[in-house]
Amino acid sequence: MIFLRVTGIITEYNPLHRGHVHLLEEVRRLLGEDTAVVCAMSGDFVQRGDLAVLRRQSRAAAAVRSGADLVLELPLPWAAAPAERFADGGVQVLLGTGVADILAFGSECGDGAALRRLAAVLLSAEFPALLKEELARGDSFAAARQRAAGRLASPEEAALLARPNNTLGVEYCKALLRRSAPLEVLTVPRRGAAHDQKGTPPGENASAAAIRALLRQGRRQEALGGMAPAMAEICRAEEAAGRAPVFLETCERAVLARLRTMEEADFAALDQGREGLYRRLYRASRSAVSAEELLAAAKTKRYPYARLRRMVLWACLGLRPEDFPETVPYLRVLAANERGRTLLGRMRKSASVPILTKPATVNRLGREARELFALEARAADLYALAYPDLSAAGGGSLWREGPVMI
Repeated sequence: MIFLRVTGIITEYNPLHRGHVHLLEEVRRLLGEDTAVVCAMSGDFVQRGDLAVLRRQSRAAAAVRSGADLVLELPLPWAAAPAERFADGGVQVLLGTGVADILAFGSECGDGAALRRLAAVLLSAEFPALLKEELARGDSFAAARQRAAGRLASPEEAALLARPNNTLGVEYCKALLRRSAPLEVLTVPRRGAAHDQKGTPPGENASAAAIRALLRQGRRQEALGGMAPAMAEICRAEEAAGRAPVFLETCERAVLARLRTMEEADFAALDQGREGLYRRLYRASRSAVSAEELLAAAKTKRYPYARLRRMVLWACLGLRPEDFPETVPYLRVLAANERGRTLLGRMRKSASVPILTKPATVNRLGREARELFALEARAADLYALAYPDLSAAGGGSLWREGPVMI
């Protein structure tokens, strides 16, 4: 089996919806049916500092049944991190395969060249000083960054940063530029509801955020209708097994208990910005009786909820940002079809890091790889405690489960 191109997609599929399927279909329409697609996908925890609504294996299986050929895991220290690190981790995974030559993603603008130019602006030597000036005005980081970019780029291109998928696309391009990566960029105009849009206009595809909101509201059939068909089918099976949907609120008391046992210095270790946000979170943790109340009490105008949620998640999982590894030490396979297995054969000759298909293989790798896998295993056991049916939450799953082969 010969692939003329290998396209990489960095994703969460939380859950996989029709817009995601559209991107997979467009990749093959634009590049040809002989294009192989490899995904770097978050595991059980996602970039906004939350639990994935479905466990990693189910989302990976749905991806392969919906058009992807191979799904590799984006490890936790990059998956549950700010957008810049999330993007860099995804690029590392794709570069590590030694076979990917294109990075594809959705964006509101559909203009890859403009996003690359904007990425170069954000990486320029002049930009940090301009950003510092704009931040001093007291607005949010996002608003300050857009204004600072507008002082070096055209207003039209700086305005691209106002849209979330454009912004993530810029982060992908920054990661490519930083690493002098040879990957081409293919961006497809986003179709349907906006990223993180809770409601869905009539006739449009639902966003992942809208689907998660429906699940939280108990509107199960509407939520399933917004998912890709394969994802909906797998979601039903996961529900029947007591493993879905997964929400932080299920284990809210355990989260609050963990935070109340922490000292102020413990919170300080989680505040990468060193700007005192940890003090607000510490004070809120002493009295808050729900995760929602905790976040509302600690929120500031300057930073989004996602940063607070990540700090809470890191606290619960025992993560310390200063201990995050700089490079992805292995490629863990989550799911593959026949084309994906052929691709794995090529990767075993070209990959720059080890490929894990059997969990026990990690014991033959270096210390950093073993420590990362142990962290992932512990986090997976904690994630399982948020299953709707606690009897399905037995520990040690990461050491028992191999890739889903379809």
